[in-house]
Amino acid sequence: MIEKYKFRKYDKKYPELFRREKIRLRKIIGGNPNIEHVGSTAVPNLGGKGVLDLMISVNKKEINKIKKQLEKAGYVFKESGGERDRLFFTKNYKHLGKIRVVHLQLTPRNSYIFKRMIKFRDCLIKDKQKREEYCQIKKQAVKISNGDGKIYRKHKENFIKVNQK
Repeated sequence: MIEKYKFRKYDKKYPELFRREKIRLRKIIGGNPNIEHVGSTAVPNLGGKGVLDLMISVNKKEINKIKKQLEKAGYVFKESGGERDRLFFTKNYKHLGKIRVVHLQLTPRNSYIFKRMIKFRDCLIKDKQKREEYCQIKKQAVKISNGDGKIYRKHKENFIKVNQK
């Protein structure tokens, strides 16, 4: 079992793990989905929980079909994890003796949430000061949350909102 709310340093393996997951997903979904690496593992030198976060953007009419394909491939749909234009899935697998956690978000092509996540990721990649500030916020969130995901997310919420604009 992986300790989910523990701060981990950035691992240079994350881009390769993303590349492999992207290949897997393209085989499952087919077509031309836009698959992006988002979250802390997508930002060099940030650090975080070590969860591989991906966003998939597809034509809206394909969402239900792709949801079923992902579930058939072992991605677990989380009813409470989504927003109106986002379906949320998780999957755990072993890689080099470690449990890896994948969080997958499925959105309609060019949705607001998709654009917002990409903008936040790019902001952190480009701005070292914001990246370092967010790193400290994430470390504090781990300490105060005591494993409670709602507290963890709430602590980061304002910083994320301000920097997604």
